[in-house]
Amino acid sequence: MQGVRCKKPSERGGILLKYAIGKNSRIKMFEQEDEWISKTQMKKQMNGLQDLGMELTRLSNDTLKKIGLDEDLYEAVVTYKKITSNGALKRQAQFIGRLMRDTDPAPIEAFLAKLRGDDAAHNAFLQRVEQARVRLLADEGALTQFMSDFPNADAGRLRTLVRNTKKEQEQDKPPKNFRALFQELKTVMENGGAEI
Repeated sequence: MQGVRCKKPSERGGILLKYAIGKNSRIKMFEQEDEWISKTQMKKQMNGLQDLGMELTRLSNDTLKKIGLDEDLYEAVVTYKKITSNGALKRQAQFIGRLMRDTDPAPIEAFLAKLRGDDAAHNAFLQRVEQARVRLLADEGALTQFMSDFPNADAGRLRTLVRNTKKEQEQDKPPKNFRALFQELKTVMENGGAEI
């Protein structure tokens, strides 16, 4: 059965009356305890679903496959990425919004939240790497502390990179070793001190 919503549903004793179309196309009336949703609230919900669909258009096709979208929704999102005409983009966005109404948004929202969380965790990791680099360049004893935290790191290579980076900074040369030190620290910290 498909539900048909009237503009102003009748209320009878606090129970909302809705209509449904049966297999033989006769209109049947059934009762359902449900709160009435205003047209404005429905529009807000639909716009929210369309915005969620637009977030999907910013993801790569590989990432979209990981979400496990409905085939029609997946094809609509991929098609949206191929369109260049503004009018067609608007129509396709509305079509994606319509498809989103039939899709449970909870798994999609959870996946996107996880994706954003991973980005935040990665940014925090890069900040820790940068802090380690600053400590190594500022303090001679910081290398000893770093080696105790990551015992399998190559102390000789790190010592050489720190020394060369300091020389670069004194001579105002391009930051080649500065970047190399960052990459070395990043590799060591990603592997948790494992053999590199």
